[in-house]
Amino acid sequence: MNITFLGTASAQPSSTRNHSSLALHLGGDVWLFDCGEGTQHQIQKSRVKMGKIEKVFITHTHGDHIFGLLPLLASRLNGAGGTTDGTDDPRAQLNFTQQPVLEIYGPLGTRAYVRNSVTYTHTLLGSPYVVHELRSPSDPQHGDFTALNPHNFELPGRNIPQVGGVWIDIFKDGAVSVSAAPIHHSVPCVGFVVTEAPVPGKIDPEMYIPDLKRTKTPMSAMRRLQQGETMKLSDGTVLQGPPRRRGRKIVILGDTFDPTPIISLAMDADLLIHEATNAHLPGVDESTKESDTYESVEERARSRGHSTPQMAGAFAKRILAQKLVLNHFSARYSGGDTQEATRLMGAIADLAAGEFGNEVQCAKDFMTVEVGLNIEQ
Repeated sequence: MNITFLGTASAQPSSTRNHSSLALHLGGDVWLFDCGEGTQHQIQKSRVKMGKIEKVFITHTHGDHIFGLLPLLASRLNGAGGTTDGTDDPRAQLNFTQQPVLEIYGPLGTRAYVRNSVTYTHTLLGSPYVVHELRSPSDPQHGDFTALNPHNFELPGRNIPQVGGVWIDIFKDGAVSVSAAPIHHSVPCVGFVVTEAPVPGKIDPEMYIPDLKRTKTPMSAMRRLQQGETMKLSDGTVLQGPPRRRGRKIVILGDTFDPTPIISLAMDADLLIHEATNAHLPGVDESTKESDTYESVEERARSRGHSTPQMAGAFAKRILAQKLVLNHFSARYSGGDTQEATRLMGAIADLAAGEFGNEVQCAKDFMTVEVGLNIEQ
């Protein structure tokens, strides 16, 4: 389980930072979170495999988080512009119900954005997609929020209602689940929590092998014990496998000046990814205004729906996160490898660490962060 940052800019991209997107690797599968302009180019420059992308989660519909979605769909799903009149298009005969589906999750408007974009660019797709929308109580609970009819390659999506202020298990299988909650920004915005199912505990074979040998039980029984099962041997001895360990938890926030609605889902995160759009860096950032203070910069960030490094660090501490990675930086903060850029980003990390109490990383485009297994039993 690891994350590759494909774009770490806010609002305007720069020569060193692309618009927002990150890729979560789960075994051989890839899930994208946000898909700003240029994301497919970033994928081509990275180790992320386009054909492995199964799901896309959109935090909000600001352009710097969604403008890359249609180009990505066209590349991922073999899109093209169709054929001239009188020419048969083989894609019209495809059985889309029998093919793997690319799933998209996002707030109200995501489905309308995709459907309208596909329609008015005359894009034909060679594989199906589906859009599931997270509906807030103030949203219409039914319908597609667009007058356009679905394309033959768009399968019916769910409108997922909030329950208790959050969206629980919008996706779940035997290995991992995804829940979400609204977070405060200048427009409706979502934070996502990816939680791994409990994993097998650490097993000490010496605790079990003597009993297995004594009762002539096949050593293949160790596999069942590894999964935490209880076994009764032929002589009545009962063996109990090690208890399963808590799975990993990753919290990925969209743009926000206050993510408190997600706290109940985010507690004890192994990794928190939090925006830090603006920072006050006197003596470090040459463009710092003399009239600015830490308080004025925070007030300005909040007024635009964003956070400072200190706000991110305080939230990481509040949810007892193990690790904090800052993301979504103003264009004034270079993501390059120059000495000046390294010094500036180090200062931003230090501001967050002062509140968090632990080391903090600042994301750069193409940086990969590993999420290790929990070591506690």
